Amino acid sequence: MKTQLSEHYDLTPSLEKAEATRDIWQKMSRVVPFSDWAIYAPYVIAIQGLKKERNAYILAHNYMTPEIYHGIADFVGDSLQLAIKATEVEEEVIVQCGVHFMAETSKILNPAKTVLIPDAEAGCSLAESITAEGVAEMRAKYPGAPVVSYVNTTAEVKAASDICCTSSNAVQIVDAMEGDTVIMTPDQYLAQNVARESKKNVVYWPGSCIVHELYTAEDLQAYRELDPDVKIIAHPECTPDVVAASDFSGSTSGILDWVHTHKPAKAMLLTECSMAANISDELPEVEFAKPCNMCPYMKKITLEKVLWSLHSMEGAVEVDAALIDDARASVERMIALSKTLAG
Repeated sequence: MKTQLSEHYDLTPSLEKAEATRDIWQKMSRVVPFSDWAIYAPYVIAIQGLKKERNAYILAHNYMTPEIYHGIADFVGDSLQLAIKATEVEEEVIVQCGVHFMAETSKILNPAKTVLIPDAEAGCSLAESITAEGVAEMRAKYPGAPVVSYVNTTAEVKAASDICCTSSNAVQIVDAMEGDTVIMTPDQYLAQNVARESKKNVVYWPGSCIVHELYTAEDLQAYRELDPDVKIIAHPECTPDVVAASDFSGSTSGILDWVHTHKPAKAMLLTECSMAANISDELPEVEFAKPCNMCPYMKKITLEKVLWSLHSMEGAVEVDAALIDDARASVERMIALSKTLAG
């Protein structure tokens, strides 16, 4: 890949190109040394040029590294924000900087567009924990109960569900369902955290995220003893005892909003590592404390792979035609209901 790209683009580290894109670098200067930016800048310049040539638009999740998040993305957000934005993209090509289910979601919402994922192996442990057969198993166990599936699922699971949700709207979606019992798949911890706030009896599939399940309440207590002033903010994919021990729990976008609003002197984000890095320059008054856990799947997406996908147009995501209508209906119900509930 590197050899072939070098035949078409000058990707040699360049202080001149770094200087020419200093305005972009300044958005991440606290976490990316200028010497590193001299390595990234040639890729950023090449990608920006190819975007115009290919009529492409880059959607990036908040867990992307700073050089992708700030350097090449046309839009950044959490799963709900990305899904909504995917319905608004006018360009012919979407490059999804995130994991595979996100690219599938963009394809489901844009079946006529080309959707590229820079690395097809950028999967998700949570999405892989549930299948359509698992959804059928839950329906058989709880007859008549609606199925709310996290957007972190495959197209086949979305197609087998009644509606999707994200961590930012899960409580509202669940409460809007008919009946007393609601099935949630596949994240058991998100479901348990939703159940604490919901009026419904929430039953769930026993899946979990390899990033968020690693945090423990005991660890949090130890960090508080070392630094009593630290504000701990947890994602709802963390276990319920971790969420209970935190100062705030919210979705990716909710975490960002809380930190921007409250501007604590020191914040510990219990989520993927790149979250703090991507907002650090926006909030110089906030010191972001460790720990954080890295998602190995998200980190498969790199500038080099994005450039290669746009250059070669390889990595197009396809969704089975037999699934796409039902899967799209589940996602569109979520988007429509989210907009209605937001007023």
